[in-house]
Amino acid sequence: MDELHGYYFEDLRVGMTDVISRTVTESDIVLFAGVTGDTNPVHLDQAFAEQTMFKGRIAHGVLGAGLISAVFGTKLPGAGCIYVDQNLRFRAPVRIGDTMVARVTLKELIPAKNRAIFDTRCVVGDTVVVEGDATLMVESRPAAQTVAAE
Repeated sequence: MDELHGYYFEDLRVGMTDVISRTVTESDIVLFAGVTGDTNPVHLDQAFAEQTMFKGRIAHGVLGAGLISAVFGTKLPGAGCIYVDQNLRFRAPVRIGDTMVARVTLKELIPAKNRAIFDTRCVVGDTVVVEGDATLMVESRPAAQTVAAE
């Protein structure tokens, strides 16, 4: 991995993993609603949310997916990778004050297409809140760098 580009496909190994964590704030939820237009009152209105199965406000589920994306774009594989596919299952609610940890683990490499398949998961404590898998396209090392590395 160089400082401006993340890992190249040739640098990846099955089992590699990385994480990002974030404590969800009121501002995160309000800003996410503003950016996406998802103003569902279960996220924004305490009185409404108290009448739901959640008994209070919850963060947008896709906020966890955003943390997964942040791991991909900044850590593993890092800058230069391209999302191709993501499957998500939302398992439990996330509330203001919860610290979500997003973890990605490389489970398969497909050299013919420069694809990397990852397990993805967000947890709050011991509770899985989001899980799934993702496929990313990862650039090959430029030919000049490949020769120099050998």
